[in-house]
Amino acid sequence: MTSIILLSIFGIVQLFLGFLRSNKVLLPGVLLVLLAVFGANLADWNHAPQSFFNQMLTVDHYTVAFTGIVVLTALLLLPFSRSYVVAHEPNLAEYYALLLFSLVGAIMMIGYDHLLMLFVGIEILSISMYVLAGASKRDSRSNEAALKYFLMGAFATGILLFGIALLYGATGTFALSQIATAVAAPANASLLPMLYIGILLMIIGIGFKVSAAPFHFWTPDVYEGTPTFFTAFMSTVVKTAGFAAFLKLLAVALPAAQGFWAPTIQAMCALTLLLGNVGAAAQTTTKRMLAYSSVSHAGYLLIGLVAGNGSLTGPAANGIFFYSLAYSIATVAAFGVLKLVADHRQRDDYAGLNGLGKTNPLLAFVMTVAMLSLAGIPLTGGFFGKFFLLTAAVGQGHIGLVVFAVIMSMVGIYYYLRPIIAMYLRPAEGPTADAVPVDGLQSFTLGLLALLTIALGILPGLLSGIL
Repeated sequence: MTSIILLSIFGIVQLFLGFLRSNKVLLPGVLLVLLAVFGANLADWNHAPQSFFNQMLTVDHYTVAFTGIVVLTALLLLPFSRSYVVAHEPNLAEYYALLLFSLVGAIMMIGYDHLLMLFVGIEILSISMYVLAGASKRDSRSNEAALKYFLMGAFATGILLFGIALLYGATGTFALSQIATAVAAPANASLLPMLYIGILLMIIGIGFKVSAAPFHFWTPDVYEGTPTFFTAFMSTVVKTAGFAAFLKLLAVALPAAQGFWAPTIQAMCALTLLLGNVGAAAQTTTKRMLAYSSVSHAGYLLIGLVAGNGSLTGPAANGIFFYSLAYSIATVAAFGVLKLVADHRQRDDYAGLNGLGKTNPLLAFVMTVAMLSLAGIPLTGGFFGKFFLLTAAVGQGHIGLVVFAVIMSMVGIYYYLRPIIAMYLRPAEGPTADAVPVDGLQSFTLGLLALLTIALGILPGLLSGIL
């Protein structure tokens, strides 16, 4: 709760700081705010679970753990926004304020105990992202991305809201614990069709937010058109908050209906893995590859939902937490390097990375570590993220799904190796032969991201069972 209060207050303060017309104070200010929020969130770990807003939101270990991921992700991402400071971006205060407000929505999605709190959280996060997708006003691709994201997002929100209404009609409540009781012992069997349609519509609505197939079609175009810095935020914070909300809905409110939603989630999982990995292998630009890669990672996280078995503390929940953390760190590193390269070389295809191993050894090393982690190679956090999820699925008897996920992981190795080959085996030519400028804060952050990825791959036990 302290995190929500701090982010809300300082989000408004950021807007007023914009009147100073001094961008140099904005970035340090937001970094300090996020450090304070991260510390305040960790302090809540030692407290007993607390309920707020008439038991609509709970702060417990689950909320603190996933909130830690989204705040840490934003903190590690901010140094790559420095180009906006240097360019004297006139709307920088608004951008930072929207990022802080979007984190408020993400935390509400993670800690909700009431469907109305979930809906409000999704809207706060989504509306901020719609605006930030169109941050580059003079770029037609950014405008197209914002419009497409807004139209598709509004459509998905309508479906989600209709699902919530039907669920309320079938159970008579918005509270997760009371929904669980009503679903386990329905008072009126004639309302079951309404219940099942409501569950299906909610799965579709949240599936859109986390880029799960077949509701992923907006992802490549929106990711490509959105400025890279905000794409990185979108692909990490939104996905982590979305899966935390998804798991809570299925495990707390709907465990008694598992026989209905489990086959649906399994089908979505297989389709997401297939379309995400095959789509990524067919791309020619790094940014679109990472967009389809984001879809494929939604497929791996869906395995955790399948294996969740109605618990927020079991191996599957811990697997989702660890995978979200490893994925977020590696994705921030990949998009961070891509932004620095794209800003200097004005291209985001594979050829834009040519010769980076010679001109910028640090950028090439960090990108390599990120690609290996996203591919699930041992000694990186991504390997143990997949290992924990697949182990949980094997424990629940989903052998076929695990075999299919392993095959799709092998496809993933192919397209994650392409940037590495470009950086080390292809020479830079013409304007790409110059070294990419990197300041001290960005170098430190990139080194820290690589170190965290390797640390998660060597010492996974430190964070693998904290829920």
